[in-house]
Amino acid sequence: MIGFYILIGIITLISASVSNTLKSKFKKYSRIQLSNGMSGAEIAEKMLSDHGIYDVKVISTPGMLTDHYNPKNKTVNLSEAVYNQRNAAAAAVAAHEVGHAVQHAQAYEWLEMRSKLVPMVSITSRFSQWMIIGGIGFGAASGNTGIGFYIAIAGLIFMGLGTLFSFVTLPVEYDASNRALAWLENKNMVTRKELAGSKDALKWAARTYLVAALGSLAMLAYWALQILGSRD
Repeated sequence: MIGFYILIGIITLISASVSNTLKSKFKKYSRIQLSNGMSGAEIAEKMLSDHGIYDVKVISTPGMLTDHYNPKNKTVNLSEAVYNQRNAAAAAVAAHEVGHAVQHAQAYEWLEMRSKLVPMVSITSRFSQWMIIGGIGFGAASGNTGIGFYIAIAGLIFMGLGTLFSFVTLPVEYDASNRALAWLENKNMVTRKELAGSKDALKWAARTYLVAALGSLAMLAYWALQILGSRD
């Protein structure tokens, strides 16, 4: 179990470092005011219009970095700061979330795959680790009955679905950022300085998903070794 705690510690430190850097970047680029004077909400609405999307609403949501696109009710949810502010960071986030709406409208395959995984992962993620730990413990207590092993394997499969979801999320996020930056540049919505800030902000936002995916894979590999190694 010492290895487990070491792994958790490493993943937590890397995740915290990337998260803190992301917050720092957004704070930095929040100081770069857009020359066009548009707010995040106005940026989002214009990008939707330019892509011929008129059935998606742009709304404000409480919190910081709570921005997201909801495909169920077709809403671009922007945090209060992004919704109201008129800077490079707000433009980047607003355009990124609309990028997801564009993916949805165009039936982007990775987004569709991710959406199909959501119902399963929302259930399996709650039980995977408990099943693994319980299965290993039950196997140790009951001898070579095999029941504990199969419980642990079921938990490992559940965890694998979560890892798959994390990696499917990566192309969805990177593609949304690419769509956002291409639109901001091609439509001359930002200056070169503003575009550079938007690119850097979105780059660090994407790294949070990358770290999460690698962390999920590391956890999966660790527990796979624990379960399968116990059979030797």
